Amino acid sequence: MKKVNGHEVIALFEKWSPKRFAMDGDPVGLHIGQLNRSVESVLVTLDVNEEVIDEAIRKGANLIIAHHPPIYRPLKGLLTETPQGSMIEKCIKNDIAVYAAHTNLDVAPGGVNDMLARELGLVDTEIVEPTYSELLYKLIIFSPVTHAEEIRQALEKAGAGAIGDYTGCSFSSTGIGRFTPTTGAEPFIGEVGKGEEVNEERIEVILPGPLRSKVLKAMLASHPYEEPAYDLIALDQEANQYGLGRVGKLEEKTTLAQFAELVKIAFDVPALRFVGDPNKEILKVAVLGGDGNKYIGAAKRSGADVLVTGDLYYHVAHDAQAMGLAVIDPGHNIEKVMIQGVANHMKAACIEARYNVSFIESEIITEPFTFI
Repeated sequence: MKKVNGHEVIALFEKWSPKRFAMDGDPVGLHIGQLNRSVESVLVTLDVNEEVIDEAIRKGANLIIAHHPPIYRPLKGLLTETPQGSMIEKCIKNDIAVYAAHTNLDVAPGGVNDMLARELGLVDTEIVEPTYSELLYKLIIFSPVTHAEEIRQALEKAGAGAIGDYTGCSFSSTGIGRFTPTTGAEPFIGEVGKGEEVNEERIEVILPGPLRSKVLKAMLASHPYEEPAYDLIALDQEANQYGLGRVGKLEEKTTLAQFAELVKIAFDVPALRFVGDPNKEILKVAVLGGDGNKYIGAAKRSGADVLVTGDLYYHVAHDAQAMGLAVIDPGHNIEKVMIQGVANHMKAACIEARYNVSFIESEIITEPFTFI
């Protein structure tokens, strides 16, 4: 197993939850400290406060991955007698780096919203509000027939040729390639100054925009020619679409009142609020972690009978009631599901990468409200 630094851990994390998924202006990324240090233990938490920092110190964690950014608004000064300043000072003095993955982790496949949907038992889930999409590109490579399979394997390993639930998708046709090496060339096939004809294979693969650099690098590294011929064409269609919230169906119909009880149990909350007729029939459910006030319209358009979200405003509750959308508000803290979810995902990813690092689930309760 390989010892790693913070950069390597976060690079692995961002393969799952890249920063480009985050909403505009969301302060994701490194907030405190540096990543250029060896990391043996990572603490995963929903929120960062001084109790969580003390927990990290006690448990020997030198990197914290949090969902909620500890520095949400720009600081005008760093006063260590303030609660926030004291927390930051303690991190720096104890060489603890803090990294925040907020809306990018909400959006990521398998991220917070998928975790919430899974806890509710939803099936056939889809995105509630699309927020990010990627353009598709077609890469066309001309290769000697003898090296085509090696190139196809390199492209697949780099992520090209993935379409829906299929990988390794490509198309090939054969033909004759012609070229004449000139002075200064070091041809793999042929001689300088002499025209050459080669049996070549034309390989076509699809790839999403963010993988362009990686795929081209893999193609060039596996291609035998000194100057490979290839085309990279932007397609007028989107590849993958990502977004906030998930909407899916329950295994069987229930009432709003019964479903509200299920939500309490699923998210381990002592109380919740709901809007709507307790006897309303519920089958299709939308769930959106955190503050979902902006998305009641999207939830209604998705065909959901009920939206499960937090921090519901009084007037938004009236709007939902008027449009016939039931809403259940179990609070913002239900996003704590990400603690175990992120820890489990990263443990598996690090085992596969042979990284010698452990992940600790924070045990600090950061729910600020007391229910009576």
